[in-house]
This record gives sequence, C-alpha cells and structure tokens, in this order.
Amino acid sequence: MSFEDPLAPPPTRGSLFTRSRPLRAGDVAPDNRLRLDGIARYLQDIGSDNADAAGFAETDPVWILRRTVIDVHTPAEWPDWVSMRRWCSAYSTRWSTMRVEMTSDKGARIETEGFWIHINRDTGMPSRISDSTLELLGSHTDVDRLRWKPWLAEQLPEDGTDVPFPLRSTDFDPLEHVNNAAYLHAVEEHAITRPDLLQVPHRVVIEYASPITTGEQLTIRRREDSDALSLWFVVNGVSRAGARLARLTV
Repeated sequence: MSFEDPLAPPPTRGSLFTRSRPLRAGDVAPDNRLRLDGIARYLQDIGSDNADAAGFAETDPVWILRRTVIDVHTPAEWPDWVSMRRWCSAYSTRWSTMRVEMTSDKGARIETEGFWIHINRDTGMPSRISDSTLELLGSHTDVDRLRWKPWLAEQLPEDGTDVPFPLRSTDFDPLEHVNNAAYLHAVEEHAITRPDLLQVPHRVVIEYASPITTGEQLTIRRREDSDALSLWFVVNGVSRAGARLARLTV
C-alpha cells in the first residue's frame, strides 16, 4: 500500500472490539472539531482496552507504533458521542495493522490504521507475537504476511521552514518517549494554517523512525505546496518522524 491507497474494509468474520465515548471539550478545537491529537488519544485508549479485554496485555504487553493513518471523511464535532470498532487488517509473526473506525449518529466518519510492532520488553527488539494473539489477529483477516513499507519515503529536505516546538513534561510516556498523541498535537498546530486541506476530507499519515526522549530539543521542518503539508520532527539534524496532510482522494 501507499499514501494514495484506501484502507482495508471491515472484515466479514470475527468479533470486532467496540467502544463508545462522548467527545470531551478538552479534545476539540475552537470550531468544535475533534482535533488530530484527540483522535490519537482515542486510538490509544481503545487499543489499551482491547489489549486488556483480549488478554494480550499479559501475553504481549509491549508494542510500538510505526505508522498512523487518519482519514477524516466527516469530522466529529462536539457535542457528540462516537462509536469505535477495532480489528486487525493484516499481520505477520512480529507486527500487525490495526484498523479503528469512528462513527456517530450525527454523521461523523473517521477511518484509521496503525502499524504496530511487538517488542520484547527485555531486549527492546521486535519479537514473535504469542500464539494466542496470532490466533485472535487471524480471526479477522487472511493477510498473514504483512511487511513494512514506508508511505513517506522522502528524506529530510535541506530547505523548508524550521519552527522550534518546545516539549512539555506531559508529552512523555512511561518510557520517557514523546507520546504518540503529542506528535499529532504538533501536526494539529501546523494543520490549522491550512484550512483548504483541513476543512475538506483529508488524510494524515505520520511515520516514526526513532523515539524523541526527555531533554532533547525538537524542531519542526515544514514544507508545503497547494496539495499537501509535510512536516519532519528534527532533533540534532536528524528526522525522528515525518507527517503529511493532504486531501483525501480514496
């Protein structure tokens, strides 16, 4: 798959994990739209709930996110109550893609996909997923030879606008890495300057190369044209993550 490809449809078999929740005022923009960082927090929450309910919080407790795809077909707007469904769209023995669909009675529709890598907590390296979790993942899909392919292949450009992005203590998780939602906070900060992209159906893709840790100084390098906004999360001249916002064409 690539940036232009549609996400996998819901499966025709298996039991999907579901949750519903109200939109919170702290997760919405001044226009009442559910922000990108709010979406990221909801994805983290349903992922944790799914792990606890299915039992793989015990058997496979450590996962890192390599990529997030967010397709906003129709935004959720406060006040509203969103329903979420989560399932596996593809997997291999060490990683999987997990889809989450968000809808509401008011017509919101947001489709997402996360590429998750299973990590050995002792070595910090990708490791084999347990048989029980593999069985659960396989209950939703027959795509069992998932391979990593970057969607954002462009390297850090030499030109662009550099903007410092001070990190707060609340941006870090228990591993002392910048939390996934904090990256989307930065994307949201830049996205609001492009209403031509944000106020139409749009896709956001963010890919993580290596973590940003406490004490590091972050700069956002920005490049844009009429069709897209691209961002790079730069520490000491090296891109740790990249993001792209564009009109949704799928």
